[in-house]
Amino acid sequence: MSQVLTVLTTGGQKKGEVTLPASLFGIEPNEHVMYEAVRTFLANQRQGTVATRSRSEVSGGGRKPWRQKGTGRARIGSTRVSHWKGGGLAFGPKPRDFSMRLPKKTKRLALKSALSAKAAASEIVLLEDFVMAETSTKKLAGIIGSLGLGDGRVLLVVKEADTHLLRSARNIENVKVELARELNTYDLLHADQVVMTEGAVAMVEEVFGA
Repeated sequence: MSQVLTVLTTGGQKKGEVTLPASLFGIEPNEHVMYEAVRTFLANQRQGTVATRSRSEVSGGGRKPWRQKGTGRARIGSTRVSHWKGGGLAFGPKPRDFSMRLPKKTKRLALKSALSAKAAASEIVLLEDFVMAETSTKKLAGIIGSLGLGDGRVLLVVKEADTHLLRSARNIENVKVELARELNTYDLLHADQVVMTEGAVAMVEEVFGA
């Protein structure tokens, strides 16, 4: 089912209407595929660099601290057992690779499902293409405010990388700028409102519409 949205200017006025492609914004969302995409994205953010030392890796403990019998104390073979101070950690975490991979078609279906879910929930705002002539957090905050998006998380999807735009957004809490060709399911679902420029919609259709 096609979605018709109003295109707004940076001042919040109506500029026109655009029909979103049904193949991207009008399918039946697949919740399980979206879950798998988010799970994979979060797993791939993990560094897996945590490490602990086992008995074989801590220093000391080469000699039996006292003889086996006759001392009245518990028998012990090393001063580096896990229950002694300075001992190795038993079954502690080691560096590992947490990365996961989704098939390309599954990943694309998840993205289309997320876009369709946002469109169905009226959580997509279309904005005219604009260029930041200078780095100005105040100006960008004014544009976001003119769209009436409130205090929720905002994902601003643009077609081209704009240094002034990226720098302007750095100090605005809950606002993230993302290139259309790098759009992912997690960022879409994590945002309360998705703001897409006209050029970004065209780019998304070009890259993910197949």
